[in-house]
Amino acid sequence: MTTHARDSAAATAAEMSVGAPTGRKPVEPVPRWAVRVAHAIPLCVLPSGLWRVALVLGLSGYDADYHWAAWERPYVIGLSVVSEGLALLALGLVRPWGEVVPRWVPGLHGRRIPIPAVVIPAALGATLIMMLCAYTVLNQIFGFVEPLNENGDGFPTSGPAAWALWTTYAPLLAWGPLLAILTVAYYRRRRANDASAAARPEAG
Repeated sequence: MTTHARDSAAATAAEMSVGAPTGRKPVEPVPRWAVRVAHAIPLCVLPSGLWRVALVLGLSGYDADYHWAAWERPYVIGLSVVSEGLALLALGLVRPWGEVVPRWVPGLHGRRIPIPAVVIPAALGATLIMMLCAYTVLNQIFGFVEPLNENGDGFPTSGPAAWALWTTYAPLLAWGPLLAILTVAYYRRRRANDASAAARPEAG
């Protein structure tokens, strides 16, 4: 057989193998919309954190004469840092480190993370966030809890300070629903990929 004939036969065999059914389900990739949602969550949390930092620094235009207790400033700053850190965890729902333990984790690196270990905390977090946001909005409207500071104003209710507060805290309302949607998408993708992986030995 000539070299040209061998090449033609190899090409024909390759085309047939590509077109032949394998019996495997296609692996579900991370949808682009899910990646955008995961990156949007930290951006929804960031404005409120910046407002709290401005409040601590006296730059928010509100309650500049308030006498801070020794623990209050670190608490407010810590709340902002922790909130942003929790929001960044949403990236794990679209990144490999949300499915496989990273290499830098000693003793566990390379192991697949069980689906419930991710879905249950994420679902509980989304539920808790939505409940807190709902309570905050309702409390602002109906005044369930009296203001805690000395001048009788829990939050600014008018003027530029109020607009800054509402503008920076409004995006937080999207945090819970976006996390819930992302959690459902993660669960469905992982289940589909696990089913595909389970079907591969039978196909072989």
